[in-house]
Amino acid sequence: MAEQLAFPAASAAVLERRLPPPGQAPDDASRRPFVTLTFATSLDSTLSLAPGVRTRLSGPESKAMTHYLRSRHAAILVGVSTVLADDPALNCRIAGTACQPRPVILDPHLRWTPSCTDKVFEVSRAGAGLAPFVLTGVPAQELPRDSVELLHQHGGKFIHVRPSVSGAGGGRMRFDWRDVLDALLVQGLSSVMVEGGGQVINSLLDPAHHELVDSVIVTVAPTWLGQGGTVVSPDRVLGSEGSPVPAARLADVSWHPFGEDVVLCGRLRA
Repeated sequence: MAEQLAFPAASAAVLERRLPPPGQAPDDASRRPFVTLTFATSLDSTLSLAPGVRTRLSGPESKAMTHYLRSRHAAILVGVSTVLADDPALNCRIAGTACQPRPVILDPHLRWTPSCTDKVFEVSRAGAGLAPFVLTGVPAQELPRDSVELLHQHGGKFIHVRPSVSGAGGGRMRFDWRDVLDALLVQGLSSVMVEGGGQVINSLLDPAHHELVDSVIVTVAPTWLGQGGTVVSPDRVLGSEGSPVPAARLADVSWHPFGEDVVLCGRLRA
């Protein structure tokens, strides 16, 4: 089993106002879960050396911070590309954690074939994590029976979300973020930590979705990965006269050093 991590109370205190209130119940959420967008990036705003290549950016201090953030959320959300590339455990390794967050995987086309050897199931069997909820646009009657049973055995399940776009862009389905958050709230998940990958992050940074994000926490590693990687860069936004304008900007900003990394906190400005 992976090593347990510790995160100092003094460090946790500086992040407190960026996080969902402790003990928040689903009934406390007015209309959607509390959403924290968080990821680690290089100095050239890159998440990985190349699409599908697992790249470690966080140092030990900021890595412990990430696991502390997980301990404060009801769910961790990633896109299916992250699962296929990294085989993540999607659990919290802070020593003494009482409750594990629920992994949530966005997989509109059901690209992931669950296997009992996947880390997310290994930690579930060891009592160190939970099995995932897989949000998909595939109808229930078309789900692979073996995958349904494997998830069920571990306490996870498939959840159908109506695709908001279908047939365009080579038949690729997309989810509306409001439908995703509604689905999580129905499952009793009052807060969610969105961790990646690039397509998921860039989607939330689109101005149409800024009002859905309560907190942004970004780890900046002191390295350049170079061209050709997966970049955090939302689509171009044009102003009323057709000229480019900034796609997103943070307000209420604070910077916190964690080892060699710097953590940027803020909220998306409307």
